[in-house]
Amino acid sequence: MKFFLGAIVLLGMYTPALAQEVIPDTVLHYKAQVLEVLSQREELIPGTNTNAIYQTIRVKLLDGPREGEEMTLENDFLELRVGDVFYLRHTSNIADGRDFYSVAEPYRVPVLAFFVGLFLLCLFVFGGKQGVRGLIALALSLFFIIYLLLPGIVGGYPPMLVAIGVAALIIVLGSYITHGFTITTTTAVIGMLITIAVTGALAYLAIDMARLSGFASDESVYLNFDTGGAIDLVGLLMGSILIGLLGVLYDAAIGQSVAVEELMRAGGHLSPKEIYWRAVRIGREHIGALVNTLAIAYVGAALPLILLFKVSYTQSPLISINQELFATEILRTVIGSIGIILAVPITTAIAVWMLYKKSRNGI
Repeated sequence: MKFFLGAIVLLGMYTPALAQEVIPDTVLHYKAQVLEVLSQREELIPGTNTNAIYQTIRVKLLDGPREGEEMTLENDFLELRVGDVFYLRHTSNIADGRDFYSVAEPYRVPVLAFFVGLFLLCLFVFGGKQGVRGLIALALSLFFIIYLLLPGIVGGYPPMLVAIGVAALIIVLGSYITHGFTITTTTAVIGMLITIAVTGALAYLAIDMARLSGFASDESVYLNFDTGGAIDLVGLLMGSILIGLLGVLYDAAIGQSVAVEELMRAGGHLSPKEIYWRAVRIGREHIGALVNTLAIAYVGAALPLILLFKVSYTQSPLISINQELFATEILRTVIGSIGIILAVPITTAIAVWMLYKKSRNGI
């Protein structure tokens, strides 16, 4: 009797664990082409006032183990036409052995390849040698982000420190590759490194004071679940602010260094103080354009979100901007803009200090 009672207890202990075991579906993607649109209709999406197009299509698989086969499937994702190539999602339910087929995404690779080729053509024709150098610097920057920044964050290293290190590497190598090993480039590099350090400290303070959690977007939530909470999302947010600042920061720092150099060439009679303030005057005009560029870029990226809140929400604007989703983007824009503004006096001061003695002997 005791044996049976013990068996029942053990069974009760292990049954919930077995019941909670989840076997994920197997999802594969294959390229397919639409052969025929058998039917097309508009239906109301349940729970909404919006109509959607539903199609029954006959397709042919273009790759994978069933290449060349034809099948008929329902499409409620996007309107397809005869001849369209797309990716077919094949979902296999391991638990019951059922297969599901659905439209995943249009096949965009040829379009992407065309415009990338057009970009390279414009770069080579109008950018010349400097454009090629910029392209090499861009490739290295992407390499550092993909193979240093991302693995470092996933590996559990502090995202803030990893981002600062990668940003510094991008600044140093990217600047010298693009603009050459000159004292002017060196002044810009030093100015950018100091600006990144100051901006990082401001980002840390802003995020801490605003009590941002890093969970402003769905991507952050999914990332947290997929990594078991191993990634510091607050540090990741700070790192993203610094990485997003780099492109515009390049423009400000290099521009100021070159401005100081040219002022020294043209006005050898000017004192360092006069050169500094004249260069800052040039930088002020530059600041207005760069800050506007950065802010508009962020607004453009978040335009669907802004429109959604305007159309769907009737609450006070203060309540809306207080939400983390909006507060994060506002601080991202403001901190980045502060970094651009500080880059002008910092880089100018360093350029005047390093280039003045050089100018006495002729640059």
